[in-house]
Amino acid sequence: QVQLVESGGGLVQAGGSLRLSCVASGRGFSTYALGWFRQAPGKEREFVAAISWSGGSTIYADSVKGRFTISRDNAKNTGTLQMNSLKPDDTAVYYCAASRTPMARLAVDAYAYWGQGTQVTVSS
Repeated sequence: QVQLVESGGGLVQAGGSLRLSCVASGRGFSTYALGWFRQAPGKEREFVAAISWSGGSTIYADSVKGRFTISRDNAKNTGTLQMNSLKPDDTAVYYCAASRTPMARLAVDAYAYWGQGTQVTVSS
């Protein structure tokens, strides 16, 4: 079992930056892929970025490519999503998730463990 806690959300103006963190507890984090997802009001949860267990492979949604960077530190059981050049369309609750598989995945149902989410609001 892995427990995940996100932090770092907040209110920022368009063009600004935020850094989200995900702290994991429990066993197995370093062997699991880590993903970030987001959900805006009235919309389905969507994929943002994912990183493999070693950090050697990353994938991004087209909407955030070049603006967001995912990373992880297995020694500290943490994951990070650096978000730059934020847009109002990035407003959502952001969730980190851990997959039991080592390779990065896009699908929501590939992830077994989820955090409680952190709100990101980007004003225009």
